[in-house]
Amino acid sequence: MAASGGTLNCEDFSMFQEVLKVMRNIDDRIVHALNTTVPTVSFSGKVDGTQTCKELYESMMDAHLTRDKAIKSCIAQTSEEVAQLRKQRAKDSENLALIKLLRKEQTKLKLMQSELNVEEVVNDRSLKLFRERCRIHYTPPKVK
Repeated sequence: MAASGGTLNCEDFSMFQEVLKVMRNIDDRIVHALNTTVPTVSFSGKVDGTQTCKELYESMMDAHLTRDKAIKSCIAQTSEEVAQLRKQRAKDSENLALIKLLRKEQTKLKLMQSELNVEEVVNDRSLKLFRERCRIHYTPPKVK
């Protein structure tokens, strides 16, 4: 998965988190983006709040979708690795290096799955802030 600032590395969890951090910039800066692009009542005639809010919403949704796909892709890849290691362990249950590697991969899988929860919190926070500031300018389509 490509990201603005690098490629999502599913092998190394710390790099995985680092790339996600870069990918979450739009959400981290949502307050600033809203303050600088959404017009206040006194400036509403000079700036098109509807178009500005729509563009911000679309870029936010694109970022959310990209991150969600990237995280799920890494979870699928790591799940496959865990399944392969389990098959190997079933054939060779005495191999300590294999058992250690399996535990490491299982831990990484759990951490990646927890990133989905983090992603949900980040997305909810951003959408809440967006709705607070853009509700009079733009109403996003209902998500199915």
